[in-house]
Amino acid sequence: MASSSDSKLVGVGPALVAEAIGTFALIFVGCMAIGVGKLAYNDSGLVGIALAHGLTIAVMVSATAAVSGGHLNPGVTAGLWVGKKIDSTKALLYMVSQLLGAFVAALVAIELLPTSFLPRGNAATVGIPALHRAVPMVNGIIIEAIATFFLVFVVYGTAVDRRAPKVGGLFIGLTITLNILWCGPLTGGAINPARWFGPALATANFSNWEVWTIGPIIGGILAGLLYTSVIESKTQDPAS
Repeated sequence: MASSSDSKLVGVGPALVAEAIGTFALIFVGCMAIGVGKLAYNDSGLVGIALAHGLTIAVMVSATAAVSGGHLNPGVTAGLWVGKKIDSTKALLYMVSQLLGAFVAALVAIELLPTSFLPRGNAATVGIPALHRAVPMVNGIIIEAIATFFLVFVVYGTAVDRRAPKVGGLFIGLTITLNILWCGPLTGGAINPARWFGPALATANFSNWEVWTIGPIIGGILAGLLYTSVIESKTQDPAS
């Protein structure tokens, strides 16, 4: 007889595959866009990179939502876990799948990009979020936390809440785009630990790791707690 924990994991395989593929797409497209742009954070460069990430999230969240919920981000998973939308074991497995997909994506992107397209011709910099030299680490953590808070709040409001409009991943992708537009030049606009982890592990470059791990997890958890404790619980239909 299967245990209760085993029964919760029945059918989780397709969800893990979906999370890995969706996260692979995000990191692959992101690394390729940054490599092609040579980290050109001028008007067109920043907008292009923001759109590349936002559009990828929009289509991949829509494509994976029916299978896995379309998290594609440990920060999102943490925010849904704290709001009791996913159990602990499944959340951990989701995160592992996301990180694995991100790592493979970074390896493939580095292999496919011509050396001349890599930032400064160095594979060790491709796709890794960069903390601006004028931004202290603590500020970077706060910036990433705020950006991820916005993201997870939108995830709850447009996808998790049962009253949410049926817009697929569109608004979630737009949130990624707008976040990168304001915080990309400051922290690289990862807004996702996997977005940092894949390229970092592929190139063994872990500088300022706290910014892209602590920040997004804190932001995701705060958004999950706020939405479920203040907004969701106090605005349910009386008949529910």
